[in-house]
Amino acid sequence: MTAHEQRVVRASLVVLWLGTAAVSLLELRGQSTALLAEAGIAAGPLADALVIAGSALDIVLGLWLWLRPGRTSAWLALAGMALMTSVATALLPALWLHPLGPLLKNLPVAALLWLLARSYAPGNKA
Repeated sequence: MTAHEQRVVRASLVVLWLGTAAVSLLELRGQSTALLAEAGIAAGPLADALVIAGSALDIVLGLWLWLRPGRTSAWLALAGMALMTSVATALLPALWLHPLGPLLKNLPVAALLWLLARSYAPGNKA
């Protein structure tokens, strides 16, 4: 992966994470709460805390990829995405079958993060 390709991939992932965080917080009492209600978690402090915690993780991952690019940020972003995907799968496994692919999209995101992490490996020229 060239340095330019690294920047493009990294920028798209930063926008994905920061955008997701913003939308989740903007929709805290809307779609975010509705999704948790489908999983059996009623609107209230627990639902708010779950959405805010997920958004905070999105912000941390997005900023880390943006401000501290490298293998560590890519691997941690992959781990964070895997964690959030696992939690979402446990709460609402039907999201894997959603026509817009809210969880399915994480497969190409994982591939991009893996490629990005490997592109920073010693011996790879960017």
